[in-house]
Order: sequence, then structure tokens, then C-alpha cells
Amino acid sequence: MATLVKGGEKKVQDLSKARKIFLLILVSMGSSTIYAPAYLKSVFYDPLQQALNCTNTELGLLMSAYAITATICYLPSGIIADKVRMRTLSWVGFVATAILVFIYATLPSFGTCMALFVGMGVTTILIWWGTRFKLVRLISTEEEYSAKIGLSYGIYGAAGLVVGMINLAIVSAFAQNAGAGMTALLLWLGGFILLLGILSFLFIPKFEGEIKQESGFSLMEFVHALKNPVVWLAALSMFFVYFYYTGVTYTTPYLSGVLGASLVVVSVVSVVRTYGITLLSGPIFGAFAKKINSAAKAIVVGSILVLVAFMALVVLPDTAAVAVVAAAIIIVLGFIANGVFGIVSAQLTEGKVPLTIFGAATGIVSVVGFLPDTFSSTWFGAIIDAGQKAGDVPGAYHEIFIILAASAVIAVILSLILKAYVSKNKEKLEKRAQEASQGAHQA
Repeated sequence: MATLVKGGEKKVQDLSKARKIFLLILVSMGSSTIYAPAYLKSVFYDPLQQALNCTNTELGLLMSAYAITATICYLPSGIIADKVRMRTLSWVGFVATAILVFIYATLPSFGTCMALFVGMGVTTILIWWGTRFKLVRLISTEEEYSAKIGLSYGIYGAAGLVVGMINLAIVSAFAQNAGAGMTALLLWLGGFILLLGILSFLFIPKFEGEIKQESGFSLMEFVHALKNPVVWLAALSMFFVYFYYTGVTYTTPYLSGVLGASLVVVSVVSVVRTYGITLLSGPIFGAFAKKINSAAKAIVVGSILVLVAFMALVVLPDTAAVAVVAAAIIIVLGFIANGVFGIVSAQLTEGKVPLTIFGAATGIVSVVGFLPDTFSSTWFGAIIDAGQKAGDVPGAYHEIFIILAASAVIAVILSLILKAYVSKNKEKLEKRAQEASQGAHQA
């Protein structure tokens, strides 16, 4: 099977449809699995805390160590993605992460865990992060990218659902022994991630034009990407889309805390929004963007619908009688927000960002786009606390929804500006991308 990766460089046209689908599944499945060990706290808080025998503060510090490392690594990961072959980054990232997870499975001391979480920040972000978007780009024509990145998010959701259910089954089987349960869970995750690394080594080909051949790891690719107006417009667009995308999570406590929805209603909405939506929204929005031949237009349409949905929650009466209506709006809101988030990176392709700096551009978009994680939870938590003190919890949630609606408005404006810029400079952008591609081939 090793012969599958030998031979000359491949173009997207050289790959069979089955090979491209397999690679899409591989990288999408990997993106929903490689981060699972670092984020176990989000799902299995109590069993993990018991297994590691640590305090709540220490458990939080582990995630902080990972998050800080990830933030530092986003930009250089994009530059590395433009310098190293996808095959190498993918299998090395998977295998190195698997090794760290196997060590994690021994439930070591807190100090060792801190080192492991920093290490996972390096292996999952610095090494592996840039592979997903760029590999999807390499197996797609420009016209196909929006649809394929949307489909990638659908596969991401399906894989996350399956892996999540297996994780839950393992932990449940060891309900009386948290340590044994966490060890078994981490061994399973490590083994699966290792398998993904082996498959990456065997099946990801060398792509034509995926890297520049000159030696060194200069920051020039980052500089060129930063000078490209499309890149920072896409990055700012990602920021505001991601802001309202993550803000949708505040609709669940709104349902229970303000409208007094029953546990059954809240549970159904949470499950549908967490698992069911991702399976469909990404592919549907990807197909929509492809049909109208513009990710930016699709983001405009989706963000306007998000604006309407948030404002509908603001004007709804704060009574249990409208809980079912609110639940329906929340499911639709989650579907649209997830779909828009799934295609926002496709604006880079729409803006003819050259393949030679695509990894660096993705790094910039990631750093800027995910910044809401650094402040939104604290900000919204303070608003809710203030509302509780003032005896106006509904007003607190209304304020949050208005902020998120404003974020959707800004996302609309930015995508319209990006679309106008691309339309006005179409020939120049196409020429620049063509020259960059020719330069990579000649190098």
C-alpha cells in the first residue's frame, strides 16, 4: 500500500472521485477527533477531575495551558502549512498527538499533565491545524471549495456524534471507577488518532504547487497574506460570524431560566442543536454558496436571517406559553449560524487568495476569527450576573441577543465589502493568483 504515495506530484484532476471523498472524510473526521482529548473537560468534567485527583482550579489551568499554546501557534501553523507537505503534517500531527494521549492515559501528576497539554497545543495546532482547510482546498477546484468545506463540517459533525457516543459508553461502563474509565477512554482515543495518522501516511499524496521549494521558514508568506485585503476582510468576517455562532449557546439557559421550558424541551433542543444541526447545515450552506457562486453572498443571507432570529427572541413575551415557539426559533438559529460558520473560510477562495499563501491566510483568519473565545464568556457572564442582581434576568438575555444581532449586522457589512472588492478587482486578483501558482511550479 505504500506505493499509493509514491510517484510524481498530483493535481486535483489526477485523483479519483473516491480518493477525494476518502481524503475529505479523513481530514474532517480527524478535525473532530484530534482535539477531543484536550477538551474532555467540556463533556466529562467530574469523572476527569476524579481520575486526575485535581482541584477545579487545576483542571481549568490545564485548559488554559492548551488555549494559550494554541493561540501562539495559530499563525505559525499557517506558515508551516505553506512550507511542509500536507501528508507530512497530517501523519506527524496525528501520531505525535496519539503518543501524548497514551501518556495522558496513565493519569500522571498535575505537572506532567500541564506539559502534555502544552504538547497537545503544539501537535494539534502548530503541526496539524493548517492541514484541514488547505487539504480540502487541494482536493477541490475553486468552484467546488465552498461545497466541500461545507460537507467537511457535516462529516465533522457525524464523526463527532459517533465518537462522542462511544466515549459516553466507555465512561458509563466504568461509572464506579473514574480512573479506569478515563484510562480506557484515552486509550481508545489515542488508538483511533494513531489509526488516522497511519491512513494519512498511506493515502495523502504529494500535491502539485502545495509548497514553495525555497529553503527557510521566513515570515514573508505571512506578510504577503496580511497585505491582501481579502485576508483581513475574511478574518474580520470570521470574527463576527464566530461571535454569534458561539453566542447561540446562550439560548439554552434562556429557555430554562427565562421561559421556564421543561427539561424535555431543553434537552431535545440541546441535542438537536449540538449534533443534528452540524450534520446538515454545513453541506446545505456549502451547496447554497456553490449554487449562487459566492460564499460572501451566502454569508450575507445567513447573517440577515440570524439577525431576524435573535431579534425575534428579544421581542417574544417572557412567558412559558411561547417556549415551544422559542425552541423552534433557536433550532433554526443554530442551523443557520452553524451553516454560515461552516463556509466563512471559503471567502479566501472567492477572493483568489493564492495557494502559496493559503496556509498563512488561514492562520490569520483563525487567530482573528477565534478571538471572541477570549472575552465573550466573561462578558456575557457578567451581564447575566448583573441581571440576576437587578432582578431582570430576561433583560440580561435580551441584551446579549441584541449584541449578537449587532454582530450579525457587522458580518453582513464586511461580506458585502469583500464581495464588492473582489468584483471590482477580479482581473487583478486572478492574475496575482495565476502568477503565484506559476512561480510555485517553476520553483
